[in-house]
Amino acid sequence: MALSTNDLKNGMALDLPEGLFSVVEFQHVKPGKGGAFVRTKLRNLRTKAVLERTFRADERVEQAVIEKRDMQFLYREGDNYVFMDNVSYDQTSVADSALRQAAPYLKEGDAAVLQWYRDEVVDVDLPAAVELTVAETEPGVQGDRVSGARKPATMETGLVVQVPLFVNPGDRIKVDTRSGEYLTRA
Repeated sequence: MALSTNDLKNGMALDLPEGLFSVVEFQHVKPGKGGAFVRTKLRNLRTKAVLERTFRADERVEQAVIEKRDMQFLYREGDNYVFMDNVSYDQTSVADSALRQAAPYLKEGDAAVLQWYRDEVVDVDLPAAVELTVAETEPGVQGDRVSGARKPATMETGLVVQVPLFVNPGDRIKVDTRSGEYLTRA
């Protein structure tokens, strides 16, 4: 669906020749002489790279309709993750490369919102924090609670997180999915 650059809004998805982009920021500029234009900052939905691009005012661009589906992660099969649609119960296999940074936070049974463009998963919305079990780390140090010292811990999904010294293997912790940092014990 084509729309005018005058109608751009933050968060809108565009299908440009360079790829699939989301509008991060836009500004209409009307210089003293010459034609008006729209200065934009766009984020590539597949690579997350940010691109600055200028369009003529009222230039036509193709809007991309991104569909969000609530899905449940069932299991991993090789390099693919198998999800089930919570409405139709259809199972879908998604490549590891499409999940990018979301993969280390997913464990079997977790809910996720997959963003689809046509037949392709372009992004995954995760909750702000997830609970994971510590698979391995050095044993906890008794009495060292306030020094702020950290040690690496490997989670059940393979994710490595810096945790306080008192965290032991088998503990459940909350991890921030945006930064990958330890939040608290669960």
